[in-house]
Amino acid sequence: MRTPAYKEWRAGVESVKGCLQPVRLIGKWEAQHAATGQLIASRSGRVWASCGTRRAAVCPTCADRYAADAWHLIHAGMAGGKGIPATVAASTRLFVTLTAPSFGPVHNRPGKRPCGCGRWHPDGHPLLGSPIDPDTYDYTGAVLWQAHSGQLWHRFTIALRRAVAAAGGLTVRASGAHLRISYAKVAEYQRRGLVHFHAVVRADGPSGPDSSPPVWLTPDVLADAVRTAASSVRVDSARPDGTALPLGWGAQVDVKDITTTDIDINDGDDDGDQVVSDARLAGYVAKYATKGTGATETGDRRIRSQMHINQLRVSAHHRAMIQTAWNLGGLDQYADLKLRHWAHMLGFRGHFLTKSRIYSTTFKNLRAERRAHQLQAALTEAGLPEDTDVLVVNDWQILGIGYDTREQLELATAIGDRIRSARQTRKD
Repeated sequence: MRTPAYKEWRAGVESVKGCLQPVRLIGKWEAQHAATGQLIASRSGRVWASCGTRRAAVCPTCADRYAADAWHLIHAGMAGGKGIPATVAASTRLFVTLTAPSFGPVHNRPGKRPCGCGRWHPDGHPLLGSPIDPDTYDYTGAVLWQAHSGQLWHRFTIALRRAVAAAGGLTVRASGAHLRISYAKVAEYQRRGLVHFHAVVRADGPSGPDSSPPVWLTPDVLADAVRTAASSVRVDSARPDGTALPLGWGAQVDVKDITTTDIDINDGDDDGDQVVSDARLAGYVAKYATKGTGATETGDRRIRSQMHINQLRVSAHHRAMIQTAWNLGGLDQYADLKLRHWAHMLGFRGHFLTKSRIYSTTFKNLRAERRAHQLQAALTEAGLPEDTDVLVVNDWQILGIGYDTREQLELATAIGDRIRSARQTRKD
């Protein structure tokens, strides 16, 4: 027989759609008429709130919501919506992938040839992405590249604007009167533990997405500018012994024109993925933002000590990446990189999803729309017009985070899987 306590607990789990790290709160929420103080709607007592993580390995339910928001953000910049005019669909748009350079041969699945080790590896084999010879693999270079990858991207965007201006015979300053370059970029870990950057790059007219780019700025011209910018960018670092270490992008720069026809996407997984149309491309890019490092038991958990590293259940390759980041982080010359703080992310310390200001909407605006929708529902229920001036009062205290027992976590996981499966069935 299900007790009242169980029913209340299950209702909490279902209210957060099976979130695996819910925040349990007690307090009240009130919506009051700003002028009269009339209580329009209220909610008090114990409530559950989702953890809000973006990582699917930590909480699939919240990662789904994050991916849905990311889809709207990316898709609006390609096809319009959420305040962006539909005319952006006619703008010059590219799907760009920038990769990390090689720091040593790794086990892979090259297709019709065996791996460099002489063997054939099936998909999902634990050796994939790990060094063929760990003793000669440049772990120091790999971690330092990862730590500077965000700076590399920043310099790439500057170089891209210069290359586009040069293609039109303009200075960078003068180009502002003719065009604007915008982007949305996500980072994805490869099997070797280094990030790819996938980006939608769009060329607009001088006022942004509501204007058309100059006729000379064709997809081919923009693609050439991308390749020129990627090959010219460098960030200077140094190894622990003082030896210069110039850092740049890998030789593989993938550039594709975005159309409504089929385009093949090379994501480094050798899985033959294909994306059709703006909508599916946005979904494909959005899923990258929910992926983690690929190293088991790192996720959001920062490394606290050498003993912590010793106890991690991760592959030898990921352990070496984490150990290298930890060791380098203890040296004064890398203090600004805060590598120990980001050792759990294999040295990567950038944002997983970034965009230029004019590309499209923001996560903040998307979440504000949801809150406004809930508030309008409360106004409608109270029989008040939607433009009523409302004062919202929140007063909450945290009771706890997560679940009390492993059994509760397992049951919540099953409930969340059922909810997600039903949602996917409705979507299909």
